[in-house]
Amino acid sequence: MRLLRSTDLALRVLMQLAVADATAIPTTRDVASTVSAPYTHVAKVVAELQRMGLVHARRGRGGGLALTEKGRTASVGGVMRTFEGVTEVVECEGATPCPLSSDCRLRGALRRAQEAFFASLDPLTVADMVAAPAGPMLLQIGRAAP
Repeated sequence: MRLLRSTDLALRVLMQLAVADATAIPTTRDVASTVSAPYTHVAKVVAELQRMGLVHARRGRGGGLALTEKGRTASVGGVMRTFEGVTEVVECEGATPCPLSSDCRLRGALRRAQEAFFASLDPLTVADMVAAPAGPMLLQIGRAAP
């Protein structure tokens, strides 16, 4: 299974905000630079994270991004389900539908495997992802060497 780029970015944005210094509030541009992603992609992800209540974004002078308490305790599996959406692991009904689609056991097995994948990540929170040693390492990403 391969994650969508937006899912990957959402997790990386959440992790960066979880370790951000409260005195230096990062902007969307700062985060985009830190995670090496286009600003427009990160802005779309931030908008969705804000809609979910995981990130607080303030515009204008003195604005920036902050992780909410809900964001800190958010389930990684839940975030991934939201960004991945309800998609099939394989496309059975595409341009050339599979002739076995009505009697196939693989489709259901793959759906259960996908849910098991997400369920295995449900207990993991954003705060868990940035616990040492990851958190201190994340603080160094994007900083210039002395």
